[in-house]
Amino acid sequence: MKKKRMEPISSESQDNEVESPVPSQSEDEEEKTTRGPKRKAKSTVAHHGVLKPLKMSKQELYKAPTVEEFNQLKDAENLFHCSLLKMQMDELLKEVSLSEPRKKLVESFVQQVTDHLKSVPITEIVELEDVSWLSGVEVPFLLIPKVAKGKFHMEPPSSISMVGSYPLGTCIKPRVTVDLAVTIPDTILHPMDAINQRYPRKRALYLAGLVQHLISFKIVGSVRYSCLHGNRLRPILLIKPRGKDSSSVTLRIHAVPPPNFLKPQRFHPQKNNVRTEWFTGVTNKQQESSEPPTPHYNSTILGDHLPLSHLQFLLGVSAQCPAFRDGVALLKVWLRQRELDQGAGCFCGFHASMLMAYLLSTHKVGKSMNAYQLFRNALNFLASTDLTKNGITLAKNPDKNAPSLAEFHMAFSVVFVDPSGHLNLCADMTTFTYRQIQHEASLSLKIWDDPTVDGFQSLLMTSKAMIRTYDNVFQLSDLVKMQASCKKLSLLNELMDHSGNYVLAALPFILSLLQRGLGERIQLLAHSLPQDPEWSVDSAPPKHKNQPPLSIGLLLNLENALSCIERGPPADSPKAAEFRQLWGSRSELRRFQDGSITEAVMWSGSSICQRRLILLEIITYLLELHADIPNTCIRFVGQLDNIIMVDKEMCTTGEEESLSVVQAYDDLSRKLWQLEGLPLSITSVQGAHQALRCTQVFPPVAVKLDYSFFDRGRNALGFVPKVDKPCPYYITPIKVVVNVEGSGKWPNDPLAIRHIKAAFHICLGGLLNRHHKYKYHAKPTYLDVWKDGLAFRIQVAYHREPQILREMQTPEGMLIYRDNLEAQTLELETHHKPFLTSTLHGLQLQHACFGAVCRLCKRWLASQLLLEDIREEAADLLVSSLFLHSAPFTPPCSPQVGFLRFLHLLSTFDWKNNPLIVNLNEKLTVADYTEIKNDFVVSRESLPTMFIATPNDKKVSVWTKEAPSVQMLQRAVLLAAESLQVLQAQLVDSSQKQDIRLVFRPPLEAYDVLIHLEPKQVPLLAKAVDPPLLTFHQGVSKGSATTDKALPVIDYDPVRVYLSELRDAFGDLALFFYDPFGGSVIAVLWKPKAFEPQSFKTSLMNAHRVEVHNDVASTVPNVEAILQDFRIIGEGLVKNVELRTEKWVV
Repeated sequence: MKKKRMEPISSESQDNEVESPVPSQSEDEEEKTTRGPKRKAKSTVAHHGVLKPLKMSKQELYKAPTVEEFNQLKDAENLFHCSLLKMQMDELLKEVSLSEPRKKLVESFVQQVTDHLKSVPITEIVELEDVSWLSGVEVPFLLIPKVAKGKFHMEPPSSISMVGSYPLGTCIKPRVTVDLAVTIPDTILHPMDAINQRYPRKRALYLAGLVQHLISFKIVGSVRYSCLHGNRLRPILLIKPRGKDSSSVTLRIHAVPPPNFLKPQRFHPQKNNVRTEWFTGVTNKQQESSEPPTPHYNSTILGDHLPLSHLQFLLGVSAQCPAFRDGVALLKVWLRQRELDQGAGCFCGFHASMLMAYLLSTHKVGKSMNAYQLFRNALNFLASTDLTKNGITLAKNPDKNAPSLAEFHMAFSVVFVDPSGHLNLCADMTTFTYRQIQHEASLSLKIWDDPTVDGFQSLLMTSKAMIRTYDNVFQLSDLVKMQASCKKLSLLNELMDHSGNYVLAALPFILSLLQRGLGERIQLLAHSLPQDPEWSVDSAPPKHKNQPPLSIGLLLNLENALSCIERGPPADSPKAAEFRQLWGSRSELRRFQDGSITEAVMWSGSSICQRRLILLEIITYLLELHADIPNTCIRFVGQLDNIIMVDKEMCTTGEEESLSVVQAYDDLSRKLWQLEGLPLSITSVQGAHQALRCTQVFPPVAVKLDYSFFDRGRNALGFVPKVDKPCPYYITPIKVVVNVEGSGKWPNDPLAIRHIKAAFHICLGGLLNRHHKYKYHAKPTYLDVWKDGLAFRIQVAYHREPQILREMQTPEGMLIYRDNLEAQTLELETHHKPFLTSTLHGLQLQHACFGAVCRLCKRWLASQLLLEDIREEAADLLVSSLFLHSAPFTPPCSPQVGFLRFLHLLSTFDWKNNPLIVNLNEKLTVADYTEIKNDFVVSRESLPTMFIATPNDKKVSVWTKEAPSVQMLQRAVLLAAESLQVLQAQLVDSSQKQDIRLVFRPPLEAYDVLIHLEPKQVPLLAKAVDPPLLTFHQGVSKGSATTDKALPVIDYDPVRVYLSELRDAFGDLALFFYDPFGGSVIAVLWKPKAFEPQSFKTSLMNAHRVEVHNDVASTVPNVEAILQDFRIIGEGLVKNVELRTEKWVV
């Protein structure tokens, strides 16, 4: 057989999906400026570009360190957990800073554009409403209302200056933007232009005139419109160079008025500059005397006057602190990874620079601090300072007309005043965005203070997309409905203030409403920032309703999040009216068990799965009641519960079933302890099954047998299915390990120990039957007990048996210890599994959704045919790490976010170079972490491909010792990365077809043979990813479980038996893959090496045939016979065998 197979990609070529500021390929070829002193040495690069060892003389090699090097070593020791963190910081700063060739390219492009803008032609004076002089260019402004007074004409700008991060030196990659302030001549403007959007409209017209002049400029590649931080009153131009340099820089052109053209006191937060009559078109004489203030509109106009003065201020501060630029760069990277630096109300790089300047000017940080210290102090300030209550100001000596901090707080949610004393830099930021920043800063400090966590990787190199950060994410779509919200909430004043942007006007009120309604159910409420729109210069600006959906993220407080009752104040309390106003008709008086009578709201939900939807019910109810937003506009993102649904009628996902199993086990354990008449007393009863740690994908369910489905077995001990019936219901044996006390009478012979254990099984079964009427079936290696519709498999253990199995006697009579597979397997089953089960059960008690996340992740592994390579215990440990080492996130509180993080961990973790350390019960110290990592590096070649270390398993990784192989781990990584990408795209983009089962369907194209099975012989067919519409009777009936009559068939899975026989017969020729949870296909992959011709030997003739070439006989696999054997061995189970001949040729 000839193989047509592509070679697998090596694991070294896998790129992690961590969004980090990595330069493009061209950047790697640019010259990099070095930081710090370097001794002179000959070039280490040969003419072929190959690195050569650095040659240094003995004198240079042993030269004493300089004073600066001593200082650097001392700083690394005092300020960082290790010197590695300092080197990582330095390398990051080198990577994000602009190289000299890039700077020359940027400055050349800016200069050419600047020169061209100076030749803007002068046009005739026209009415402000007249845009007929523009040809092929649209005005980047929503002209609502259309009426506007004033005159306009074009003429060259009075000045053009670079502003923003580039001249300050804080511009970082990968998104390099350079801001250019083009000053509108004062002849175009009028002193009354602040009123009724006259200035913003002239600003937009001036930009359109610049576009008309630039669009034919040969060095300009593309020209598009956008808005500064989502503010529609501040349109900007985005210009990119032509050709290969188009991605190297984006030039943002801002049209600004001459400095001090309009007096700043005109834009006091309490003053009005948008008249109600003009905005509404309705005359109201009473309104003229009491116009509402327009603080957001005022801050927008005032902000256009100050970019040059802000730059001068920041340049003056940065000159006093050498590390200022690097500190700002680190803070900008941190903000970018958290998606906080772009969109309406963001905390952008400009705010980061101003914050650092505030810390320096108020002496909260020292001028001699390095970048790491500045960055850490900035995070500490953000975490500890509440700008929503105690605003800060950069104005040292504001003039008498400047507003006070109290006046700023009356108008804005977050207050950070600029050096002029008139402008609030955070005017557009909501309280909830600042709370999010505070939360992230506080969390980052905790992570950085933990020496066991790689703070650099977690905080600066890991992106925190909202879908993976928050436990629940809801989307508000069809945003045009928020117009009705403004009307319902009477937000005309806010609508005027935001120039008709009903989304930004209603958003703070909607979020406050949800915060009140959700209350103690959540720890944090955050929202996505409306992104800056971009559109073509020949298109009209997008309308507010065309914005993408708004996302609302919730961090849950699981103690209260799933509560079915919202308990309010007593009926006679003054707060009762407020409670009734919030909840409307849902509020009712209820008497509680403690005798109190209070207002309360009841929500439906009998199972945990149903109670996870209570938050959605609350949100939809409140928004429809108070904001006229219908429930069709609200979408719960990421509901994956259907994949692990156990009982569709009761709508359960395993939590209730797992609890029932644990309760039944506790009862059995108590009865085992109370047994009398055993030769040796029981020392411990330990659960060793995944159902007892709440992580089995489909937990065992107590069943009532339909005895007409079965025949009584020949030994009268149990029932067997009838020949003409489908495969019976699969009954899972729940393993329990019973340790008995040691005694001098225990033999030292392994066979004798096994006989004694078999006798114990018989004795235990008899006692349980005599005292509790439990049906049982004793076997040499275990005892099956039928209790309340559940099957428990009890295994007696003797603590010295693994040690005795390792004992060997030499021919000289010496006793030696040698490890062997039998001892390892026994130790795994009787020691490691019970310990892991009890530990993870404790983790489930701490984190209520741990079990659900495990079940979801293992369902994915099984569906992708990977569960036999990444075994269930290893998968449980992977999920445990998400809860115990959640940095840079908080521990998951919902199944969907835990599943997404699992896929991210599996696809991005560096399995080749790092061990995954899971600190169960927090037993590992910092020294243990260091020891595990050092041992891993030393012994890497002999360790498993996937190495998972725990407090009881620091050196071996018992759960991944045998599997996965390098190839299977690589496949798991690729599938996880692809599944994460597809799932995130589906969840975030509501316009895509919502089929979350897509990532649970395995790609079968890579396999050589597919063995299709008879559906009626697959015991768990109903649990398949795509279950059949028609089901069949499997020998169980509805009703409460009983323990009378005989035992059913326990642990009977014909597909697993068939797989075992295939692997025994053909394991040297092929790999077999199967989904144990209802899979109806066995996938077969030929081993390439097995098809290489081998010399003829009679011992190698199994499943082989002889080929003779040039009188030399060799053996090759007999594929046709093997396929026929597949059918024969699986007679009655195999439906058909599908050959993928495009993959190979017979």
